[in-house]
Amino acid sequence: MSSVNNTKFSSEVFLLTGIPGQENVHLWISIPFCLVYAISIVGNSVILFIIKTNQSLHQPMYIFLSMLAVTDLGMSITTMPTTLGIFLFNSREISVDACFAQLFFIHSLSFIESSVLLLMAFDRIIAICKPLRYASILTLPRIGKVGLVFLLRGVAVILPLPFLLKRFRYCRANVLSHCYCLHQEVMKMACSDITVNYIYGFFLTVSVVGLDSLLIFLSYVMILKTVLSVTSSKECLRALNTCISHFCAVLLFYTPRIGLGVTHRFVKGSPLFLQVLLGYISLFVPPLMNPIVYSVKSKHLRARIIRAFIK
Repeated sequence: MSSVNNTKFSSEVFLLTGIPGQENVHLWISIPFCLVYAISIVGNSVILFIIKTNQSLHQPMYIFLSMLAVTDLGMSITTMPTTLGIFLFNSREISVDACFAQLFFIHSLSFIESSVLLLMAFDRIIAICKPLRYASILTLPRIGKVGLVFLLRGVAVILPLPFLLKRFRYCRANVLSHCYCLHQEVMKMACSDITVNYIYGFFLTVSVVGLDSLLIFLSYVMILKTVLSVTSSKECLRALNTCISHFCAVLLFYTPRIGLGVTHRFVKGSPLFLQVLLGYISLFVPPLMNPIVYSVKSKHLRARIIRAFIK
C-alpha cells in the first residue's frame, strides 16, 4: 500500500479510495451503498412522477420539492459510477478529465441544492407571514425565472474550477481519499502554487453556501417571530408543523458540510476516517432521506403515493 501512496506522476489518472483500511470488506460494504442508491433514485423518481401526474400538486411548495428531487437525483447519478466501481469491482482509476467533470457536477449540484433550500425557506416565509399574498407572489412564471437564475448561478460559479485545475501539473501522490473527486482534494495533488484555487474555493463557500445558510436562518427567525405572535397555540403548532420537513432537509444538508469544513480547516490532525465519513454523509444522506422525510410529513403527497401503489 505504501508503494501506491508514494507514486509520483505527471499522468492522466487519479486513484480513488473507498474506505481507508477496509479494502478487504469492500464487497460487503457495497451492499448498503447499493441500497442507498436504489432508495435514493427510486424515492426521488417517485416524488417527481407523483408531482408531475397530479394537477393538485402543481403548487409552489411541491414545485420546489421537485427541484430538490431533481438535484438529489443528479447527485446520486454523478457519484454512483465511481462509488460502486470501487466497492464492487475495485476499479480505482479515474482519468484527470473525468475527475474534473465529476467534481464540476458535484460542486454545482451542491450549490444548486443550497439555492433550492433557500427558495423553500422563502416559500415558507410567504405562506406563514403573507398567506393572503401567497398565490400572487409565488406564480409559476416567477418560480421558473428564479429557479433558472439559481441554476445558472450554481453552474457559473463552479465552471472556472476545472479550468483552474487543468493548468496544473500533478506530480504528487495521486491517491484521493474518497471514491469521488472534490476540488479541495484534487488541488492539493498539484505541484504548483494553488493560492488562487484556495482563495476562490473559500470565497465560493462563504459567498454561496454561507450566504444561503444565513438567509435560511434569518427566514426562520422571521417565521418564529410571526408564529409566536399568534394567540392560538393550535394555529402556532400547525404553522410550525409545515416547516418541519424543510428544517430536516436543511439539517441534513448543512450539518455534515459544516462539520467537514471545520475538521478540514480548524481541527489539526483530525482522523482521516472522520473526514471520509462526513464526506459520504454530506453527499449520500440528503438524497436518501429527503424523499422519505417529505413523503412522511406531507399528508397530500403521502396520500397520492399510497393511492398510486394501491391501484
